[in-house]
Amino acid sequence: MGCTSSMYAVGRKKKKKLSVPEVVVFLPSMRIPEQSNLQRPLRGLIPKDLADRLSCIRNQIVLVAEDTALAGGSAITELRQALEEYLSVLIGLTKKENGIEGLVEFKWKNLEDGRHQETCVANSWFELLSVVHLMAMLTLSEADSLMIPKDHSGSGIRVVSSDCKRDAVDLLLKAAGYLEFCVRDVLVCMPPDIKEKLPKDLQDGVLEAISIQALGQGTEIQLGLAVECQKATLSVKRRLACEQLSYFSQAYHCLSGGDMDTNNGCGKKHLCFIKWKFLEAKAAAYYYHGLILDKGNEPSFHVSAVCCFLAAEQLLSESKKACLSFSLAAPVTRAPPLWGSMKHLRQKIPEVASRKSQMYGYLLEQEKALQALPDLPEFQLSLRPDDYQLPEIDPAWDSEKWEIPGQPLKDHLKDSEDDIETE
Repeated sequence: MGCTSSMYAVGRKKKKKLSVPEVVVFLPSMRIPEQSNLQRPLRGLIPKDLADRLSCIRNQIVLVAEDTALAGGSAITELRQALEEYLSVLIGLTKKENGIEGLVEFKWKNLEDGRHQETCVANSWFELLSVVHLMAMLTLSEADSLMIPKDHSGSGIRVVSSDCKRDAVDLLLKAAGYLEFCVRDVLVCMPPDIKEKLPKDLQDGVLEAISIQALGQGTEIQLGLAVECQKATLSVKRRLACEQLSYFSQAYHCLSGGDMDTNNGCGKKHLCFIKWKFLEAKAAAYYYHGLILDKGNEPSFHVSAVCCFLAAEQLLSESKKACLSFSLAAPVTRAPPLWGSMKHLRQKIPEVASRKSQMYGYLLEQEKALQALPDLPEFQLSLRPDDYQLPEIDPAWDSEKWEIPGQPLKDHLKDSEDDIETE
């Protein structure tokens, strides 16, 4: 069996530009495969052409993964297709009836902060987890690229189209689905001793946090679209802001309660990002809740509304500091120009808080007992991860068609010169 469909063009590595990247959709880590010897441990256990195909596809992925991960662009789709093709063949290694799930040592490296940390684990479920995780990170990277404003006119005005924003939401749901699958269907299949060897960024708490974070950012984009739509009501905007707040609250809980080191490296930056987005969402939620309360006729409603506006103003101030902390945390990044709901609220929240405080100042003095920040309403969350399923197992794993010369397993595992010479 050949693997011509797995051959992908590889260009020369470009020199890295010393620039600070913008970040809209944050992906905490990018893991890519390194060369691993598949044929030798599988020799005599599966047909040679099947082992060769596994190795061939993986080697091609190794060749393109680093350039694609760092450069982004249209090659992401091509690499994702290669990973899907690899998965259909890889699945066979995870089948218990084949008895080979722990024979191959798979090597991956983390590109975090240029340190290229390497992980080697002899388990096919680790390989499957790593592949689906990479697919998720590539999808988040693609969504980030769509959300980075581009100025093709030369006017200096950078705008993200509504279509790009909707496509980004679809990608975020897709990425969340990949990560949910990792937690729900892959980690549970791994032996406890293998799970203990997993790097911190593949632990279930971190994977859950990124999945929920993706849903939060999808809601953030939807809120931005609602702000731009004249037909969107205050109730719709409040609901979206409250849902966004709930998502980032859950993500923060998953990450801060997990095993990831949140004091150093990408763990710290990831936590800073979620905190920044949590504060922005809470500011928006209180602002829109205040506008709705302010429509009431009773003095108590106006007092509660002013409390919401003042809280939103304070949260907005804290979110600016959190944004700076995120940007300065290693690796250094920069936030894009204001977009979505924050482009509107950065101006409106201080303005409304000041005006309403002056307008209802006398009520604040008279109704001091009522000066309590009201609870935000809770809503059922709207966005759900896309349901991801593994591709069908490659027909080459049909063992009834295998023709393998008889060889006892213990003889196969002997690391002898004779074995090497007869390979």
